[in-house]
Amino acid sequence: MRAAAVPAYSALLTLLILAPLLAPGHLLLRDAVSTPRSYLTDSALGLGDAAPRAVPQDAALAVLSTVADGGLVVKAVLLLALWAAGIGAAALARRLLNAPLYAQLVAVTVAIWNPYVAERLLQGHWSLLTGYAALPWTVLAALRLRDRHVTGRARFAAWAALTLCLAAAGLTPTGALLAGVLALLTVGPRRIPGTALLWLGTAAPWLVAAALSGSAGEHSDPAGIAAFAARAEPGLGTLGALAGLGGIWNADAVPVTRTGPLALIGTALLLLLVLCGLRRLLGAGLRDETVLRRTLAGVALAAIALPALGATAFGLDLGEDLVTAIPGAGLLRDTQKYVALAVPAYTLAAAAGAVVVARRAPAAIAALLIALLTLPLADLAFGASGALRPVRYPAGWARAAATIDGAGHPGDIAVLPGGMFRRFPWSGEPPVLDPAPRLLPADVLQTGELPVRGGTVTGEGRRAARVERALLAGAPAAEIAGSGVGWILVEHRTPGPLGASAGTLAQLGAPVYTDADLTLYRVPEPAAIDRPDPNARRIAGFAHLLWAALLVGGAAATAALHPKRVTRTRTSPASRSSH
Repeated sequence: MRAAAVPAYSALLTLLILAPLLAPGHLLLRDAVSTPRSYLTDSALGLGDAAPRAVPQDAALAVLSTVADGGLVVKAVLLLALWAAGIGAAALARRLLNAPLYAQLVAVTVAIWNPYVAERLLQGHWSLLTGYAALPWTVLAALRLRDRHVTGRARFAAWAALTLCLAAAGLTPTGALLAGVLALLTVGPRRIPGTALLWLGTAAPWLVAAALSGSAGEHSDPAGIAAFAARAEPGLGTLGALAGLGGIWNADAVPVTRTGPLALIGTALLLLLVLCGLRRLLGAGLRDETVLRRTLAGVALAAIALPALGATAFGLDLGEDLVTAIPGAGLLRDTQKYVALAVPAYTLAAAAGAVVVARRAPAAIAALLIALLTLPLADLAFGASGALRPVRYPAGWARAAATIDGAGHPGDIAVLPGGMFRRFPWSGEPPVLDPAPRLLPADVLQTGELPVRGGTVTGEGRRAARVERALLAGAPAAEIAGSGVGWILVEHRTPGPLGASAGTLAQLGAPVYTDADLTLYRVPEPAAIDRPDPNARRIAGFAHLLWAALLVGGAAATAALHPKRVTRTRTSPASRSSH
């Protein structure tokens, strides 16, 4: 029963948060777009006009949705990620601190029930949480690799575990950076070259896509630095919000409890517990364990201080200079994402703090600590009080997709109204990314322009922006066709600019499909535009296959060579400390 306590408790917290997603339907909330079926388009491979920010995520869903509903895949990944994050935090506390069970449960609570998880869920960053969940397991794999007494099959198992962590985190570029940074800082100098090679393999899909599509040479809009900077929360300021694991740029993607005094109370309670355990976290012990604990503490300090610095006038100026001078630096503009790197140290310090304050009646005091950690963020329960809930797509989307798929008509798809976000009556109040790029079997033009904090951050989709301007100006249909557009999809019952597009649509004759939600027009004789070279698609496909092979191979090898199945000579702590 003791062995099952941590997995069971992690599952309980995960289900308390994600219970609404167990209902039928698909996750559609801000940046989260899950669909029954998606397609392996150029954009899914990262070869479109926009930067490959959802690679290899989109390609993986396109492949998996041929055999299972894509919405179920997303739900399964999200459930597994949160559950694994909790179990990993407990395992890390047990391994680096020899924490008792009650302290491990406190570590699980901090890992799963915190503002970072809440805000990223509400922003729709479900796939980022796979990278978040991989962090404690990455440290555990690094620790085994540092152990000179781990040899033979056990050492191969440790490399397999690290491969699995890096590949799972590599579902998104940011997740790959999170796990890659932590791995390189914890494996030790002799293993850095091998770890770097592994990381390159697991990050290959988006690195290769950026190189092949040309987005690696694109400079991001400097306006994105201020727009995506970390945000102060009530009574905390920017530094306090980040130290409390909050501070996301979008004030609308936060639980209600983070908009008032409870934000200050919750942050104070968390930091007090962390401070109680800090001495033990930094204290001396076995060499490798001590080095890793202190490394994680340093990483946590940097993960909080640097985003806070990035939100100052000096930091904003520096960030704008970086994205202007260095192509691809826009990947770092949402600095609060990197607060995830502080969580392993926080969970360890919280577990150590629980041991310090619970010397008498540990079970009762641990229960009290768990209550104090969760109650200030009580509205994270049940999908952040219902905000995280599945939706059902109107049947017209599937019919429009089938019309395009069966027509054999070339050309990309332009969408109306203008803009990348929608507010459908069936999708709820928050804005959602237009689901058309993932629901339709051809490339959908996306400008990449993001409305943030009352302004607009320019995207990389120059052709899409040119077509959108032409449509809103009522340009001749021939001009639209000359941009390689073969279809125009008008999405109804959502706000957004239509301009003079009725003049363009009138030239196209009767729509090929229409209902209350969608109207689809065919644009005759679309021009043949420069497409990614077939070799580019093959190379991008190979990079995705490499990532998938490392993910599956790492998982299979880790399962086959689990430490319980691998016998090795154990040495005494005194013997180990001599190394």
